Amino acid sequence: MNARASLKAATQPLHDRLDAHFSGYDLGDEAQYRAFLLAHAAAFLPIEQALDEAGASRLWPEWTAMRRSEALVADLAELGADVPPAMAVPTFASDAEIAGATYVLEGSRLGGKLLDRTVGTHLPRRFLSHRSPLAWRDFVAQLERFMPSSVERTRAATAAASVFGCFLDAAD
Repeated sequence: MNARASLKAATQPLHDRLDAHFSGYDLGDEAQYRAFLLAHAAAFLPIEQALDEAGASRLWPEWTAMRRSEALVADLAELGADVPPAMAVPTFASDAEIAGATYVLEGSRLGGKLLDRTVGTHLPRRFLSHRSPLAWRDFVAQLERFMPSSVERTRAATAAASVFGCFLDAAD
């Protein structure tokens, strides 16, 4: 099983729970869209910061352009919403953990492309429409470098699950 398949299998139940929760929002409605972005921001902003501090740019030279915090904060500001308090998030100590956590954020970017179509045309959409300089297939191919063994895959899966857990906590 390759790194992506391993991560997907390990986190699928959490991913399904998160999708089920967030699919309940009507993103064409300004109040619901604001609530959706606020829930994301509570987890997303500190997770991205933790990845900065862990050295995500060592793994992906494109990291600065991959980051979406600024887009999320700008969308919230345009909607008249303050950035929510940052929730406690894990730290990422190894390359495998950084890769696992980044897998969740980059996967959410794919979901964002689909959700972007449902956002009201009058609403800001920087966060959901943000494009990565690194194509998904290239990102996934690079995961193999950071998870060559079952030990690294377990570390990556644990980190990915903790990131999903943060988003689930923020969603509640």
